[in-house]
Amino acid sequence: MADFREAVVAWDAGRSGGADGGVDGAGERARVLARQLPVRTAVLLEGPSDAAAVEALAARRGRDLAAEGVCVLPMGGAMSIARFAALLGPAGLGLRLTGLCDEAERGYYERGLERAGVALPDQEFYVCAADLEDELIRALGVLRVEELVRAEGDLRSLQTFQRQPAQQGRPAPQQLRRFFGTKKGRKIHYGRALTEALTSGRAPAPLEDLLAAL
Repeated sequence: MADFREAVVAWDAGRSGGADGGVDGAGERARVLARQLPVRTAVLLEGPSDAAAVEALAARRGRDLAAEGVCVLPMGGAMSIARFAALLGPAGLGLRLTGLCDEAERGYYERGLERAGVALPDQEFYVCAADLEDELIRALGVLRVEELVRAEGDLRSLQTFQRQPAQQGRPAPQQLRRFFGTKKGRKIHYGRALTEALTSGRAPAPLEDLLAAL
């Protein structure tokens, strides 16, 4: 599945650069791999931290999404939704599309999917209040998240961050969300770590509903 994901990303890059995505090497490779694997569903996500959370919850539930024909695909930002939906949806590879989006991006997703010719019921894309990190922090609670930060060896860094003038007066959940994005790779790491720390039945509704629909 990693090869298919890489081919799709390269295909998108070629189309964005003006290449003919229908006949270029990456596009043809994606088509071949989609048939061979086979791939039936693409989970479109804004970034790799969302992908880490989805894959972590699936693993906790004993599921192998790749073996089920599900490709978890971080797009590199919400603005990419129309392009990836065009490549992978009815006008492209004909895969079923689903995924997560933030509440602030809901309208952008709806317009992007419409431009790509994708007519999906509202429940096909599951909406996070602020973002998935916000959902995970609320599901676990601030104290539990701080315990995890301590266990990961990042407590001193968090405390230093919280003393910054810009963080004074901010609610703890907002501080934590911002902290996770202050170092390369940290957001991905905690996307997985927070999800793995969820107790049974405590997964945020958007994440739980997405996995149940796959």
